[in-house]
Amino acid sequence: MKRSRFVVLLLVLSAITLAGQDSGQNLHPRTPTVTFDCYWEAARPQEYIITVQAAGKTSYLSRNPVVLTQSSSPQLPDYQIEFTMSSVDSGKIFKMAERANYFQGNFDYKKHAMANTGKKTLTYSDLSRHSQTVYNYSENKAIQGLTRIFQNISTTLEHGRKLAFMHKYDKLGIDTELKAAEEEAQNHQLAEVQVIATVLQSIADDPTVLNMARRRAARILKLSK
Repeated sequence: MKRSRFVVLLLVLSAITLAGQDSGQNLHPRTPTVTFDCYWEAARPQEYIITVQAAGKTSYLSRNPVVLTQSSSPQLPDYQIEFTMSSVDSGKIFKMAERANYFQGNFDYKKHAMANTGKKTLTYSDLSRHSQTVYNYSENKAIQGLTRIFQNISTTLEHGRKLAFMHKYDKLGIDTELKAAEEEAQNHQLAEVQVIATVLQSIADDPTVLNMARRRAARILKLSK
């Protein structure tokens, strides 16, 4: 009996130790990491989280944790994808993180009330640092630049998600989605287009899709080259 209790105690202590190690690794990863979390209940998706490592390894998660009872839009399932970010964008992100003092400080605009565009959290972690800042809007140029890149990445990936669904179940709706994406591309509101290149190519090559939509897909696809 004593031996059994001793074994159980060892297992509990081991679990606590491993949990502590995992927590420490999350707070202080070996590879410098920047995370952007945007939560806005009125938006779709309501929340998205982008985590990028210095070498470019990136994860994206979007979800809708709050059910809007008065909304006519269907509740979307969680969406998760991993990809390698281009060296151009990942380089910009870590340079701007450095310019923003690795998010140590309050960067939220407080001079007067601003329209709510979502609660945004930027987090920087490496072996020696773990810091974050929360804001709705910021005057800091580096914070603005980071926000723009991450928003553009989310916009691109969400287009890719919708287009993949439409290509299977709503081919007539593809052109409307692609028109919106093309306009955003012209306004420099897309980023990391290569991540959705496969779905764009499949649409461009599909003779059962409207020619206008196929041409739009091909034009957007050129941005990924």
